[in-house]
Amino acid sequence: MEYIILIISLVGIVYGADFLVAGAVSIAKKYKVSDFVIGAAIVGVGTSMPELVVSFLGAIGGNADVAIGNVVGSNIFNVLGILGLTAMFFPIAIDKANMKFEIPLCIFVSLLVTVLALNFFNGSAATISRIDGLVLLACFILFMWYSFYRDRKNTVSGTAVQQNEARPEEEEQSPLWLAIVKVVGGLAILITSCDFFVDNAVLIAKSFGVNDAFISLTLIACGTSLPELAASVVAAVKKNTQMALGNIVGSNIFNITLILGLSSQVMPLTSAGITSVDYAVMIIAAVIPLLLGFTGRINRLSGTIMLLGFIGYTWYLLSGQIA
Repeated sequence: MEYIILIISLVGIVYGADFLVAGAVSIAKKYKVSDFVIGAAIVGVGTSMPELVVSFLGAIGGNADVAIGNVVGSNIFNVLGILGLTAMFFPIAIDKANMKFEIPLCIFVSLLVTVLALNFFNGSAATISRIDGLVLLACFILFMWYSFYRDRKNTVSGTAVQQNEARPEEEEQSPLWLAIVKVVGGLAILITSCDFFVDNAVLIAKSFGVNDAFISLTLIACGTSLPELAASVVAAVKKNTQMALGNIVGSNIFNITLILGLSSQVMPLTSAGITSVDYAVMIIAAVIPLLLGFTGRINRLSGTIMLLGFIGYTWYLLSGQIA
């Protein structure tokens, strides 16, 4: 029965995110917001809602391994798994403008949360306190403000307007009231589906003797990242790789700043199950888009290597469980 509920909840996550993203994008386009900002600040928020719900519920339940592991695992999967898989079929362009703020900020917050979450002197897990969480939330507010400020500045100069005019409008825009209904309805579906997904995923994994850290870093992290996968693939198919890249970069920034920031306000997050290796892989994943940015894009070979890296990391976690 748990498997059936798990499958149904995953379907609910995907469709809930689809409704939420569709409504958010429709609203954003009415105000002439650029593709990358739609991907990073609008679609990124929408597709990160499953992680927010799962980590928030984990914090409420006193399970910091789920709250932190879900974020760390999702960020790793977003870059190595989703961007890698997407680039294998649709090479992803990396604009120089992305390398000036969004990608460096993603690297910075990845380093910041690692410093906050780990005590490097004795290797034990430290606590992400409420004050630490406020620092992360401040980074989230900075990112949102600057993204829209820069986009509005470009719109005034004509850059963003031209970009939106050049983008084909393949579907008719929904009325504002319908877009709002999609956002609210999609969020409701996401919250309900994620609740069922977490409960049943944990039950199934624990029946095999797997610990919470492994469950959150793999099963839950990949499951809650399905909306990012769907959004990135759809954007790439429509040849809008800027939105695909923005979705992943934005989601990773939100996962750390908004999700852990809010979760730590519920209760301080202390996790011994998430190791320095997990944080290191997350940081490496955040740096990869910056390095590849100097070549101008993530090509098929780079995408294949990234995906193989994710498979290798998953195998490392699995071997630790078997041992």
